[in-house]
Amino acid sequence: MKKPASYILTLIIGLAAGIFISQNELIFNFIKKPFNETFIQFDDTRKTLWDTDFKVVDIQSSLDKSLQKAYFFKSKSSTPKPLVVSLHSWSGTYEQKNELAALSKLKDLDYIQPNFRGVNWTKDACCSDLAMQDIDDAIDYAIKNSKVDLSKIYVIGSSGGGYATLATFMRSKHLIRRFSAWVPISDLPAWYAQSKIMGTKYAENILDCTNSKDSLNLDIAMKKSPIYWITPVEKLNTTELQIFTGVYDGIQGSVPITHSINFYNKVIKDKLVKDSTLFVSDSEKLYLLEHRKTLGNFGSIADRKVFLKKQSGNLALTIFEGNHEMLTEYAFNELIKD
Repeated sequence: MKKPASYILTLIIGLAAGIFISQNELIFNFIKKPFNETFIQFDDTRKTLWDTDFKVVDIQSSLDKSLQKAYFFKSKSSTPKPLVVSLHSWSGTYEQKNELAALSKLKDLDYIQPNFRGVNWTKDACCSDLAMQDIDDAIDYAIKNSKVDLSKIYVIGSSGGGYATLATFMRSKHLIRRFSAWVPISDLPAWYAQSKIMGTKYAENILDCTNSKDSLNLDIAMKKSPIYWITPVEKLNTTELQIFTGVYDGIQGSVPITHSINFYNKVIKDKLVKDSTLFVSDSEKLYLLEHRKTLGNFGSIADRKVFLKKQSGNLALTIFEGNHEMLTEYAFNELIKD
């Protein structure tokens, strides 16, 4: 049966409106408010207006002396306050909009969001030695320019920021109280292959950040992948590393859950843990990948069902009902819960 012209016109208008709304963050956020945290966070890489209490600062790299920018909020307290170190996503820079900034200001905590060489498709970015030093330099800057409680320094990031969070756990010279890595990348060679299959831009990004030509420079890709680094297991005596991943990521998102699972298993193996139940077994991993269903009664976080929870001392992995996202308020409250 032939559809009337009015039906076709309505369909076209509806599709156009949907596309417009999905690309307009202000409208999207207004519409999604009643649904609270059931939506994926925007990976907003555009320049946005920041609260004027957050200042852009220049931080000189202690490696190559270049100036790296950061957004910095200095607590107004006369007593030492915790420091939140927020790491931007794969395609972001220090300018990336971040709800963690507003939450930190509300609590009057020191906050810094460094650039660490910006977007992850240049040879100096992508968890290079320069980028890792930039993060440590940013922490040094915050300590020097505010009254930071040195026992309460927290590092957090999602996606590419989760990747940088894992790398900072592995390499930072600082005594960090807690690391919170959400939907992180841990293995560039694996992600390159996965991104090629999914047809995403990240495959080309990885070639660029590893100085590759037509094929992946495997040596550089491994050097920029925290899963291949030596684990500083002694840190876990005083430092917490929390890894969170949404069970549907890799299907509805760009980073398969195996990046989180394999990194957790690597660290627990390096800790010389003998209890096999503390590892994510091959059968558990396969079940999650095949069925995306819960493996037991693990409670919930931010009203999301937890599909699997594993923990060994200060190391924890949580696989929750979600995709490529950070549950921001929950993440922040867990981060600063001391």
